[in-house]
Amino acid sequence: MEMLSVQHVTGGYTGEAVVKDVSFIVEKGELFGILGPNGSGKTTLLKMLSGILPIQQGEVLIGGEKIQSYSPKQLAQKVAVLSQHSSQSFSYTVKETVSLGRYAHQKGLFQTWSGKDETVVQQVMKQIGVSQFQEKHLQELSGGEKQRVFLAQALAQEPEILLLDEPTNHLDLSYQKELLDLLKQWTTEKGLTVVSIFHDLNLAGLYCDRLLLLENGVIKINHVPNEVLREETIRDVYRTNIQKHPHPKVAAPQMVLLPEIQKAAEEIEINEKMLHQSDEFILLKAPFPLRTMSSGVIGAGTGWHQLFVNRHVNKDYNCDDHKAEMASFLRANGFEPSETVGMMTAVYLEDVEYQYHQTDEFSIFVVVTAGVGNAVDPSKSGQHTFEMVPGTINTWIFVNGELSEEAFIQSIMTATEAKAKAMVDLEVVDKVTGTIATGTSTDSILVAAAQTGKYLEYAGTITPLGKVIGHAVYQCTTKAVQKSRRRKHL
Repeated sequence: MEMLSVQHVTGGYTGEAVVKDVSFIVEKGELFGILGPNGSGKTTLLKMLSGILPIQQGEVLIGGEKIQSYSPKQLAQKVAVLSQHSSQSFSYTVKETVSLGRYAHQKGLFQTWSGKDETVVQQVMKQIGVSQFQEKHLQELSGGEKQRVFLAQALAQEPEILLLDEPTNHLDLSYQKELLDLLKQWTTEKGLTVVSIFHDLNLAGLYCDRLLLLENGVIKINHVPNEVLREETIRDVYRTNIQKHPHPKVAAPQMVLLPEIQKAAEEIEINEKMLHQSDEFILLKAPFPLRTMSSGVIGAGTGWHQLFVNRHVNKDYNCDDHKAEMASFLRANGFEPSETVGMMTAVYLEDVEYQYHQTDEFSIFVVVTAGVGNAVDPSKSGQHTFEMVPGTINTWIFVNGELSEEAFIQSIMTATEAKAKAMVDLEVVDKVTGTIATGTSTDSILVAAAQTGKYLEYAGTITPLGKVIGHAVYQCTTKAVQKSRRRKHL
């Protein structure tokens, strides 16, 4: 159902057109966001939608009727406006403030207070979470609490459309989330239509159904958040370097700023000189944080890490919470878990194999510990019982270059294919099935990139990076398994 229709609207102040030929439609129950840099016309447009500013050209339709056809009181029954009240402080109580929202529904010369007015005010205060301090004065409240009170006042109007001008401005993080969660709830449960200006692109991407991006008073794009928040579009409109990432928990786009970090004149390469070995663990301490993708016990997933630990544990290692135990081990040895990718292996660490490979444009450093006591044929893994035992093949790949997201994933694929080929050529057998195995049940892998130097978009098996990874992982895996086999025969 069409709730708000803006048709070729032009307008501004004292005859100057700030907003030019803007058209869009907002459906009932939508949370519609308006974005744009300072001076793009966001607030001017919102004032025209609320009737505060006249429209020079075009039309604004509320519920199918022109906005000019409504009296101020009729318009207040349809549209409520929540402005930025952070600096205001009145002597009214919370209840008195919220009650002002019922003005549009009161009848008669003396504006009598009805039972419905009282019911609506009490209900809205309860739903917004301000009823417990309804007798307090506004001066006694925090900024976030005040904003909730003003939201309750706007909702007490029982509007069909709520207009907001940067409602989370000056609010703490928890209050921002609380306010937007409430608004989203009202759109889905009560069919309230919300049109809001957003300064924060990430909040807009997280909560809005659609976004309108303004640039110099005209529409740049009007679409779903994933289309509006494109890197090239935001860079062009906001004139800043920015990168897009998916939210880790919600299907929503998020934008991150890319600061201009001064890089060292001579880039430091990750190589064997940074590798330290003891009976307890192998450590590589990078001179700066590396972009990582791993399946480590600690530091799994993607992130930035500077410490890399491959820890030896006994074959009978058993712990109810191996992640917590691993974190305790790291701290006991002076390593901060949040900065560390930590793995476990049951093989002897002196059997480690590593190789450094240099090309004309980039270099890699590969480290492998390998044993095949619990080797598995994945095509027949159904014959195995599920048992978490320490990993026996751990592969580290350090790239002195800049990897794309695609290259990170392809690096893992190429390394896994190379490891599997080494297992096949070595004729490693799955003891349960008697067939050729391609890995062990708890192998781990790490790809870590300096993110400086040569940009490497791909890492498939026949790409320049893939060729080097495949060769190094195959050789290191082969030699490490051979060392392990020889140890067993000693």
